[in-house]
Amino acid sequence: MTELAERMHRTFFRMMSLLSPRGQGVFLRRYFDWWHRTPDPWRLGSDAYERHKYAMTLEAVPRLPYRRILEVGCAEGVFTDALARRFPDAEIVGIDISTRALQRARQRTEKARFVHADLLSHPLEERFDLVFCAETLYYVGRSGRLRQASQRLAGLLAENGVLVLVHPWPEAASLHRFADADRSLSPVTDRVDTGTHRPFAVAVYRKA
Repeated sequence: MTELAERMHRTFFRMMSLLSPRGQGVFLRRYFDWWHRTPDPWRLGSDAYERHKYAMTLEAVPRLPYRRILEVGCAEGVFTDALARRFPDAEIVGIDISTRALQRARQRTEKARFVHADLLSHPLEERFDLVFCAETLYYVGRSGRLRQASQRLAGLLAENGVLVLVHPWPEAASLHRFADADRSLSPVTDRVDTGTHRPFAVAVYRKA
């Protein structure tokens, strides 16, 4: 997207967060099912930028044993599949709001479990040693919903669990601010890659 188009895109989704949580969830489900009317609309499986970002993300993950791993906003499971290959002994779970995207994710890999879920409203009771959330928080909207989403992500962590957030820079500074302020999370690393056409930040936290 051009910078202007991206700003308009963000403004649109902030406006949608003026809806009730249920209304926002219904809108997002319909929107992303429509967006996934054709396979891999963001070219996550073929774009060199995305492959570079995945590599940088995995490089930032602390070298610890992980038994249970979650990807929030997994779309069609491209990164989920990479996680299953990187951590073959772990249980991998991907969640997304689009049923159409999840159908393709299940076809992509049988080494992960996929769950249709809205981060803000789904009663996810499982806890994970490692949680990823990339290119997702700007769809949540205004500060109140962003705070809620950040609290949900922290709440999905097991004791000493690791949270990895990946979003465009410098927007990431705003999107990650509630995780930065969360006293249950300790910052591990915050890397910014400015060597691409779309700079991004990889922020890693560990649950105290």
